[in-house]
Amino acid sequence: MSTPSEGELFKKILGPQWRLLHPDIQARFDKNPLPGKPLRYQGRLSELTCSRLGRVLGYLSMPFIKGALMPYTDADFPVDIEVYSKPNCASIFKQRIYRLNRRRPVMFTSFMAESEKGEVLEYVGMGLGMKLLLSIREGNLHFESDGYFWDVLGIRIPLPGLITPGKTYLCHRNNSANQFDIRIEIRHPLFGTTFTQAGVFREVTP
Repeated sequence: MSTPSEGELFKKILGPQWRLLHPDIQARFDKNPLPGKPLRYQGRLSELTCSRLGRVLGYLSMPFIKGALMPYTDADFPVDIEVYSKPNCASIFKQRIYRLNRRRPVMFTSFMAESEKGEVLEYVGMGLGMKLLLSIREGNLHFESDGYFWDVLGIRIPLPGLITPGKTYLCHRNNSANQFDIRIEIRHPLFGTTFTQAGVFREVTP
């Protein structure tokens, strides 16, 4: 089995559109994290917010998917990211450590996989996940959730949108060969924006 990378998966999903991505972003996602040799990124979040509903959902979900929905508002703190693979596993794992101000660090790990139908799936813990749609705008990479699900013994059970935190939007915007912005917004159809994250990151070279 070849070593997986996000780039290999995204190229397959985007097809000819992959060439519309900024060359720096293409190069960034083309790197394959070998088992035991993760790709590392460091950055700072300039914005971390949650609404009242978001705070409630964050605290309720924390025992099960700690870090996926953070019930805090903070700014200007460091974040460490590791992208890694596991032997004989086609999934791509991403570990984030949020070093919030005046709080203990929060670690959150998710993994990305391709479904049998060729969909991009991101799992956040306890079998919970979402399907992601990819698009390119002005050379930057955008992700949009297309439904949440609970995976039980390999069967994906769709979750009604109203009982989820909302639709997730993520933009990976290029700044330079070694720096990029990430902005994440989660918007509920009835209650508006529930969570926001925004920050600048750079690759840590060995």
